[in-house]
Amino acid sequence: MEQLQASLQARGLSVSNLPDKGRSLVTTKDFYPGEVIISQEPYVFVPNNSLTESSCDGCFSKSNLKKCSACQVVWYCGSTCQKLEWKLHRLECQALAKLDKERRKSVTPTIRMMVKLYLRRKLQSERVIPVTAIDNYNLVEQLVSHMLDIDEKQLVLYAQMANLVNLILGCPDIDIKEIAENFSKIACNAHTICDSELRPLGTGLYPVISIINHSCLPNSVLVFEGRLAVVRAVQHIPKDAEILISYIETATSTITRQKTLKEQYLFTCTCPCCIKVGQHDDIQESAILEGYRCRDNRCSGFLLRESDDKGFVCQQCGLTRNKEEIRKKSRDIKALLDKAPKSTSSDPQDAMILYKNIEKLQKEVCHPFSISLMRTWEKLHEILVQLEEWKEALTFCRLTIPVYERVYPGFHPLLGLQYYSCGKLEWLLGETDDAIKSLTKAVDILRITHGTNTPFMKELLMKLEEARAEASYTLSCKE
Repeated sequence: MEQLQASLQARGLSVSNLPDKGRSLVTTKDFYPGEVIISQEPYVFVPNNSLTESSCDGCFSKSNLKKCSACQVVWYCGSTCQKLEWKLHRLECQALAKLDKERRKSVTPTIRMMVKLYLRRKLQSERVIPVTAIDNYNLVEQLVSHMLDIDEKQLVLYAQMANLVNLILGCPDIDIKEIAENFSKIACNAHTICDSELRPLGTGLYPVISIINHSCLPNSVLVFEGRLAVVRAVQHIPKDAEILISYIETATSTITRQKTLKEQYLFTCTCPCCIKVGQHDDIQESAILEGYRCRDNRCSGFLLRESDDKGFVCQQCGLTRNKEEIRKKSRDIKALLDKAPKSTSSDPQDAMILYKNIEKLQKEVCHPFSISLMRTWEKLHEILVQLEEWKEALTFCRLTIPVYERVYPGFHPLLGLQYYSCGKLEWLLGETDDAIKSLTKAVDILRITHGTNTPFMKELLMKLEEARAEASYTLSCKE
């Protein structure tokens, strides 16, 4: 712990025990928007491989992949990644190669992650892989597991998974209970590794970054540069303040957020957003985001349930909507959503028709700022881009922006990325002035959350400069 504190002190940080929170990461100096607070390589990580889709075990690339000929489980894009991972994979490969073909199918990314955890511990204890203050197994041991809060069904599952890990490792001296507890630690502490556009790539365990607590209104954001986790300030954080990130998707009602946090991370959030639960403003916002619209299309009011539970009353104009009417339309929407394919790439035309029918029904029953309606617009935007229906894709992308602006803080990466999507489509369609506005808004946000030196940000800045140059040239030609 002393070594960790000394390492963090040099970065303007300290680990403190805060009331009702336990270990927390606190500043020992001021941080400003866009400034990197801390970055860390994963102690262990795995790509999101499945039976149908694979990616490189080193860089997550999906191109030029070749399967490891010995274990037949791990993929690499080339010799560079294979060599970088060889010290660890050499041991993993030996263990996996001993399994029969059917057993190998049960080696999920989560199982692999646990196997790699113990193999990395072994290599560090033998000094094959160096140990540092922020990269050692002791930090994993200090992570909270919440084992006492887990139900019996989950405990049984962890025990079964632990037995499989023990079988793969072939180390009878490793305690099954310890492995099960580590599964719980991963569930509560691991992070989803995403690309620059926040698309999931894999899962990584970052023991120091796991010290950072959650807030639904965070002062920092976690993004990834490859597998490197980078935490940046999105507002001025004064000395002696706690660093806070969001663990979950915050574009939901307070009750939904609290339910997600309780189920996945086993705690109740008491951030400034969550302490308002049940208050008038919070009830209103929840009714807008997850409730119903007024039956008068000219009215933007939200509905609350009548005291006799027979219907819902618009809080703006007083009109009532029948409970059974809303129930029927909600059932129809659910029935269509149940038919929606997980992937739209195989038949985007049919998917587009389905989601347009869903949108039509949702517009009849959902508030214009409804999260579920926003998700349908996102899906339609994605499908129409696949179909190269650029103009209509832009229409749906633009529809999401007001909802994004309502549900996300000003410096949220998802808001910046949505502006970027709009800007790319506007420029493609020759709407250069609008493209410049959208790309400028994207840059203003993403330069804070992503920095300016990544290939993604360099491409975005280049697009903005090209759009400005095109607008300048067009103006000079007119003159």
